[in-house]
Amino acid sequence: MKLFVAVTDNGWFTYLSTINPDEVNFWSPSGKLVSNLEIGTPFLFKLHSPYNYIVGGGFYIRSEKLPLSLAWDAFKEKNGVANLTDLRKKIISLRKEYSYDPLIGCTILNEPFFFPRNLWIPVPVDWSKNIVRGKTYDSITTTGKLLWKELQENLTLINHGKQVKEHTIILNGQKYGRSYLTQSRLGQGTFRLLVTDAYKRQCAFSGEKTLPALEAAHIIPYHENGPNLTDNGLLIRSDFHKLFDKGYITVTPNYRIEVSKRIREEYENGRDYYAFHGKSLLILPKVKEDMPNKEFLEWHNVNRFLG
Repeated sequence: MKLFVAVTDNGWFTYLSTINPDEVNFWSPSGKLVSNLEIGTPFLFKLHSPYNYIVGGGFYIRSEKLPLSLAWDAFKEKNGVANLTDLRKKIISLRKEYSYDPLIGCTILNEPFFFPRNLWIPVPVDWSKNIVRGKTYDSITTTGKLLWKELQENLTLINHGKQVKEHTIILNGQKYGRSYLTQSRLGQGTFRLLVTDAYKRQCAFSGEKTLPALEAAHIIPYHENGPNLTDNGLLIRSDFHKLFDKGYITVTPNYRIEVSKRIREEYENGRDYYAFHGKSLLILPKVKEDMPNKEFLEWHNVNRFLG
């Protein structure tokens, strides 16, 4: 098991610790990415000097470059600032050149935790002042084993014994790798990014590639216990998304699009949408586990589609 300790902006940490979100975007203004980490890896926050402490962390999901606007749309305040204007100002101040909507490096972390001051962990003895981004530790080494032990003890304390079993399972490796995605509670921003990536940033219906126009639609709505998993999602244009949620469009278990006659009856229109009726989805995920779940699609056919 490995743990990654990342140099962390103090203001970013302080803001997020006050709202205690279910996920966070650990962003880099330059677009540089943290790589070679397995899904579920503990990703720990080390503040800038003179605060040489590990003060919290989360569990690694993925890293990718995203337009600033999409990072805000997906994660809002979970980017560590109160609004888009503040995020743009902060990133512009850290970059050498101006861009209204720059690509930034986004590292998505799930189930973040924030230690109170009395539980901050001093950096390992081999931590160098020259480290700019972060360092990986392995639990099989003496230093890594000690850090791991301190991490688990802190999680026990901050959870008052209620959720430590979940975190302990993660750290014992039973929810490590891709299985972490199916066994953990993922946030809405993470869901959006996973679905967007699975469909290669293209609308499943039309193949549209204009990213601001694309949205991750839940097949079974989240408020009706639909999971934030890729197989419960479709990446589709925003107008298709609205129609899908309201039942005017559905997708059958064999991945064919059906358009309800109710559009014509109620709005005396819909020609552009009826052109998709009976067609197979144009874009589907390459990974089998990311394919739309056929049971979820059947649920939508029965419980949402207006027929």
